[in-house]
Amino acid sequence: MKVAVSASGADLDAPIDPRFGRCAYFVFIDTEDMNFTAFNNDNIALGGGAGIQSAQFVASKGAGVVLTGNCGPNAVRTLQAAGVELVVGQTGTVRQAIDNYKGGNLKSTTRANVADHYGSGGGASAPPGTPGMGQGMGMGRGMGMGRGMGMGRGMGMGRGMGGGMATPGPASPNQDNASPLSKEQELKALKDQADALRRQIEAVESRIKDSK
Repeated sequence: MKVAVSASGADLDAPIDPRFGRCAYFVFIDTEDMNFTAFNNDNIALGGGAGIQSAQFVASKGAGVVLTGNCGPNAVRTLQAAGVELVVGQTGTVRQAIDNYKGGNLKSTTRANVADHYGSGGGASAPPGTPGMGQGMGMGRGMGMGRGMGMGRGMGMGRGMGGGMATPGPASPNQDNASPLSKEQELKALKDQADALRRQIEAVESRIKDSK
């Protein structure tokens, strides 16, 4: 079975990215031999439709199951249409989630656990105790060269990248009739989110270095 996991890094020990549509990476694991392949998520900066595009992407790669933290209605419907099983509410590392799945400890769902546009900074509400995603920070640079002699010739090239940094957002008081989390559960969720964000920042800094 090929399983796709939303991750903040490109290996099995990376923390799970709580966002599905706008996660930093998708890690695809063959549960038979634990071989894996990681892909950058090109949909992370989309203004809309990231969940649908990401769902189509994991389906196109042959994933039969998706393990993630949060998934909105549009992505859920797209995954269902493609026959991909969905498991939400995952924390910890990619390896831990796979081990739990192989051990039969996870249950799939056909319901979204966040509203549309979760993680886009658009003010979507999150379930109790789930940190929301705040304003994004982008970085980019461009270089251009040109010369003209009678008839002009020019060459230009530019590169840019952007990555969102999250801040705790408002909690929804009644998301799927969920019970409020205890202080310990909320603290653990916040710590997991902070760890995932640190990994995302490291990944962005690494891309910046590689682009120089």
